[in-house]
Amino acid sequence: MLSSGGESGSCSKDMAVELGDEPHVLVVDDSLIDRKLVERLLKNSSCKVTTAENALRAVEYLRLGNDTLEGTVSEVNMIITDYCMPGMTGYELLKKIKESSVLKEVPVIIMSSENIPTRISQCLEEGAKMFVLKPLKRSDVKQLKWHLMKCRN
Repeated sequence: MLSSGGESGSCSKDMAVELGDEPHVLVVDDSLIDRKLVERLLKNSSCKVTTAENALRAVEYLRLGNDTLEGTVSEVNMIITDYCMPGMTGYELLKKIKESSVLKEVPVIIMSSENIPTRISQCLEEGAKMFVLKPLKRSDVKQLKWHLMKCRN
């Protein structure tokens, strides 16, 4: 299930449609508790948040793999995804996003409860902007906001 609220802005120059000042963040996590925690932290930081309970739902929402529809979704300024999820991992989602001509510039943040150095470096090499350990904290959100503001300017 997807949920969203608020207004959206844009990150890449190709997708420049300014509809509001709130950055739009897509949060992907199979854990309802983690999803709600991240959503609350982001909304408290003045972000519009859309959530997806797994990577396949995120792919549907982002319209990845559908050439005729790709990019017609309301723009997201950042994607935060869990690493370990059933069906498709956050790493596989990251690779799909970076292969997309429309979404490759959108910053992707990977979250995980496991601190595995090889996993972290693999994600960063594939194009993730950050790798954050769960549970997400307010200080992590400040770093995310910095990436969002850098991207939007």
